[in-house]
Amino acid sequence: MNRLRSYIEAVAPIQEVTWNVVAELFRPQRLVKNEYFALAGRVEHTAAYVAEGILRAFYRDADGLEYTKTFFMADDFVGAFSSLVTGQTNQIYIQALSDCELFIADYPALTRLYDTHPDWERFARKLAEGYFVFKEQRELELALLNADERYLRFRAEYPGLEQHIAQYHVASYLGITPTQLSRIRAKIFARA
Repeated sequence: MNRLRSYIEAVAPIQEVTWNVVAELFRPQRLVKNEYFALAGRVEHTAAYVAEGILRAFYRDADGLEYTKTFFMADDFVGAFSSLVTGQTNQIYIQALSDCELFIADYPALTRLYDTHPDWERFARKLAEGYFVFKEQRELELALLNADERYLRFRAEYPGLEQHIAQYHVASYLGITPTQLSRIRAKIFARA
């Protein structure tokens, strides 16, 4: 829990009284590799802080092809945010790519604190703003960068991650096939 508090304080300082209330809402949970944190087709109610591990958010098309949307690692908040915020059916899957240590909380309980703890609401706003900026940058990368540039950006953004996850997850995140990723890697590493 100390790590969670340090993360919150780094985003937006909160008062001791707020921390005491917030801390009561989180409980530890382990996910084993390949276990799901969120499933498409249901309304999600849980958000979590990732203390350790790697998760991916992805969706499947009608043919069953998977498209990786993002990765969550230590010091990230994870959740099916569209479902959490709107109360609508979730459309993404969130799966552990490694064993994970999480601190989970009921999302509606967290948001009920906004009216009584403005410092918590400020934290949530800053967190949401950070995710919004990340999402916008990701959309720009997919639209404006070629596959080589996207791969290099991925490596800079997630240093060392590709040594811990399957290459087809990396390819899916980049919007290319695993074969294309192999060619890009061979070309880049041949230059190094």
